[in-house]
Order: sequence, then structure tokens, then C-alpha cells
Amino acid sequence: MSEVALVCKLSEVAAEKRTALAVALTSYLPRTLEALESGLIDEYAASRVFDATACLPEELARQVDSLLVGRFDVRNASALRRIVNSIIMRIDPDGYEERRQRRIEARRLELRHGDHGSSSLFADLPAEQAQAIYAACDRDAMALKLKGDPRTMDQLRVDCFVARCLGGSGDGKARAEIFVYVDINTLLGLRDGPAELGGYGDISAAMAREIAFKVDSTWRRIVTDPITGLPCDEGRRTYRAPRAVRRHAHLRHRTCCMPGCNRPAQFTDLDHATPWREGGGTDKVNLRPLCRVHHLLRNEPGWTFTTDDNGRLVVTTPSGRTYTEEAPMDIALPGWHSAIRCGEPPAAARPADSDAA
Repeated sequence: MSEVALVCKLSEVAAEKRTALAVALTSYLPRTLEALESGLIDEYAASRVFDATACLPEELARQVDSLLVGRFDVRNASALRRIVNSIIMRIDPDGYEERRQRRIEARRLELRHGDHGSSSLFADLPAEQAQAIYAACDRDAMALKLKGDPRTMDQLRVDCFVARCLGGSGDGKARAEIFVYVDINTLLGLRDGPAELGGYGDISAAMAREIAFKVDSTWRRIVTDPITGLPCDEGRRTYRAPRAVRRHAHLRHRTCCMPGCNRPAQFTDLDHATPWREGGGTDKVNLRPLCRVHHLLRNEPGWTFTTDDNGRLVVTTPSGRTYTEEAPMDIALPGWHSAIRCGEPPAAARPADSDAA
């Protein structure tokens, strides 16, 4: 390994990682190697597949690799790793749950000192806790920004995080939320279908139930039209979407619709696909979540945002390239629920809460 490090001009740790990746690609990840050699993915994306499968026996890793055929052409390496993790959870549910419990036991907080008087804190903790902490700081930051605070949102999130940790107040009173999407049979333990943690990706049924049944969790559902199965909308009556329609957009799209963006939908703007001033309605068909950055990007010269026949966002860049969002989830199925864990316990017991227009 020392010789590899010298030849490649790498540290021994980096050389060991490169060597392990090469061994994996040439032994039990042949489809990933083919995708790399054909230019479908780069070395970093291949390393993400390797990292996600390194915990598996070679036989299972090979099975995951074979199931990736036709799925390498995704928007980025992070999306590819989420696909790999989703496959692993489905073909090895017991092993996934064991590894999840081990990662919880191995949780830690690490301090790394940097240059120019700065340091970084790294917390390795359960995904739902990380999401809730970020959501709380984001809400605090947004509350200050709306009051005219001149700091950037990044600066505000960090300052609010520090205030929370050190006993101060970020002055944000909105309750932090994370969204877990799960069907009712899985929620009740009648089956073990996968669930999804908004902004993170697929999680196991056991993890979804743990979040849903915590004392500080509430459940919400969409009240839908008995004929169409979709929530009532406001058409052209109002620019702002009613609560049920907003919730539908969040549940259906899960994240910002911009290809490659994973910001949870509840922290985005609702964009009218056909602008309101051009006759677009405030309804379940015309509304889609876009984070503030990509909402503003829509109006930049050279960028075109359109909708295809399947209701998916198609983005054309100034160079003429097009990117299409992943297909939205169909939530109009009977029994589809969203379990929502809040960062603060509710004032009373938590019966099922309904959103109506």
C-alpha cells in the first residue's frame, strides 16, 4: 500500500480506499464498473456505490450491483447512493435494521479545528434527529430573516444553532417538523413496506414506526374529494394555496422539484407552473415546490421551466441541456398517510389531525 501511495501521489489512507474500490469493481461490482467505463458515472459515483455496499457480504453486494442496471443514469452521485440504500433495505431488511441499530450505538460528536480561527462540528446521529435539528435552526433563521435581519441564511442557521446549544434564543417560534411518508398498513405493523424520510430517502418500516409513535409525534392526513381522491383546490379564487392543497404538494413531490435538489418540500416555496398572472390556477395540478434558490432561478435569462405530459418539471439550461425531475409520488391511494414528527411535543394527546380546505 505504501508503494501505491507513492506511485499515485496519495496518502496511504487514500491509496487504501482507491485500492479497495478497484478490487470491488473488478470482483463483485461488475455492472458498476461497466457504467464507469462507459461514462455513465464517474469515479466518485462508483465510490458511492462501493461505500454503500461495503457492509454487505459479496453475494449480496453482487445482487445489489445487478439491480442497478438501467438506474445509473441519475441526476448525481447522491441520488445513486440513495437508490443503492433503497435496494439494500429491500433485499436485506434484517441486516439493514441491525446496521441501523449499530450506527445509533456508535453516535458521536466530533470537533475538528481549522484555519483562521474556525472549527467544524460533526455529529454522527440518527437521520431523523439530524433532520429535526436542521429544521429547527432553519425555522429560527427564517423568522429572523423575515424581521429584516441582514445576515445570510447560512449565517443565521449557524448563529441559531449556537444560540440553541448555548442556551440562547434564536427567536424562531415556529415548530420544527420532519416528514415521514408511510402507508397505513406499514404504520400499523401489518406489513413492513419501506417508508421515506423527507429530504433523506427510504428508511425501514421499523424506523418509521419508531418516529411515528414517539410522544412528540403527530399524524396528519389529507382530506380528499370522495370521487377524485384528490384534495379540493381553489382554482383561480386565490393566489395563496389553502392548507390542504399545500400539504398535497408537499406529500406528492417530497422535495424541491429541481432535478438534483433534495431540500424537503415543506421548506420550499410553492411555484405556479403556469404563472398566476398568466391565468395559472392555485390547484393541485399547477402547484409544485421549488426552494427559494431555484424559484428565483426560474426568472434568470436563459433558464426555462416547463411541465411535461406527466406533470414533471423539465428544466432547460442556458446551454440548451434539459433535465427532468423524478416522477412525483401518487398519494391519492386509499390509506396513504404522512406521519409527522415535530421538534416540540404537542400540547395535548395526538389524535389523527385532518387538513381540510
